[in-house]
Amino acid sequence: MKNHQFWRSVMIGAVVGISLGTFFLCGFLFHDIVNTNHNIVASSSEFGLLLEAQSLLDQYYLREQPEQSVREYAAIRGVISSLDDRYTFFIDPPVAQSESDVLAGTYGGIGVQIKRSEQGEMILYPFSDSPALAAGIESGDVLLAINETVVDLNMQPDLIDQMLRGEVKDGNGVTLTVGKVADGSEFTAFIPFGIINVPSVIWRVIPENPQIGYLQILRFTNRTPDEVAEALENLKASEIVGLILDLRDNSGGLLQESVMVAGLFLGEGVIVYERNNQSETALESKETSAIAKLPLAVLINHNTASAAELVAGAIQDDERGILVGQQTFGKGTVQQIFRLSDGSSLHVTSAEWLTPNHQEIDGVGLTPDIAMIPDVNGRDVELGEAIRQIESQLDQE
Repeated sequence: MKNHQFWRSVMIGAVVGISLGTFFLCGFLFHDIVNTNHNIVASSSEFGLLLEAQSLLDQYYLREQPEQSVREYAAIRGVISSLDDRYTFFIDPPVAQSESDVLAGTYGGIGVQIKRSEQGEMILYPFSDSPALAAGIESGDVLLAINETVVDLNMQPDLIDQMLRGEVKDGNGVTLTVGKVADGSEFTAFIPFGIINVPSVIWRVIPENPQIGYLQILRFTNRTPDEVAEALENLKASEIVGLILDLRDNSGGLLQESVMVAGLFLGEGVIVYERNNQSETALESKETSAIAKLPLAVLINHNTASAAELVAGAIQDDERGILVGQQTFGKGTVQQIFRLSDGSSLHVTSAEWLTPNHQEIDGVGLTPDIAMIPDVNGRDVELGEAIRQIESQLDQE
């Protein structure tokens, strides 16, 4: 009888009557506000077969059964697997907490972004208030060596990035040799590791053409609209005449924030249509575009997903800018994240979205206006093409 009551309460309480805690940011599109008022009524026969099976196990199973939590999680995953939706899933408490820590956007390192130029050089862009910036690294410096190991084309940017990270403790750091962007001289310095708070937006003017601005959105957080607006104001102050928006490897984030960001490029109007199991709603921007007349190119790749696709799709449908790169990931659904009472979490697909022209993205992705084949050595040929496209538009004007 005790197990019977346990399983009934588990399945009704955990699967159907989910109690909400807080949500946390993951790499895919989801709502930043979740309804916490649940009025759920479940009949005693809803999980009759499950309870019947558990009763038979209690009576006849030869060996000791797993702990109750193990059986709970297995039952929840069994229900979810029947949905055949890879974006609806369950996370154990330890994994959920680990994911939450990772998504907090902090790590130990020197605080630089690494980009391989079209010429194949590793270019450094230090974050504000970072150890790298404090040590004298400037935006545009060329990375020549790490701990006396020469950097060459055989070294991938992600591997180099890991070499510039480590535990924050006394004496722990890395020695870099760089070519200074100002005069081409070489500069060597030991840079200690520190706690790095990763911004969601990185911006600068293009060194090859300072009239063109570059703005990369790494993820969509609740800070992103303000960070994008600030970046655009700074770029305008630099008197740019064209802009490149980089959404490559951006796996998404918050829905409302991505709508606000799209509005900063497009102004007022419909950004996306959201369709749930009851209705379809137009999500509109109330923003005023700060760069409405500037030529715009958007960089995308196979890892551009979800909220990033929302922004790119709205720009493409409005013919506000051209998309350069590869077909995007095709993640056109919205997830809500529910925290369960024991610290585990349930990610639930609750809606799908369509572009302003009602194009479906889920499982399809966005097709670039200018398709590019990634360089095998990691040279940034997409950025080079975007620069040329904007320069061509400016020449025509």
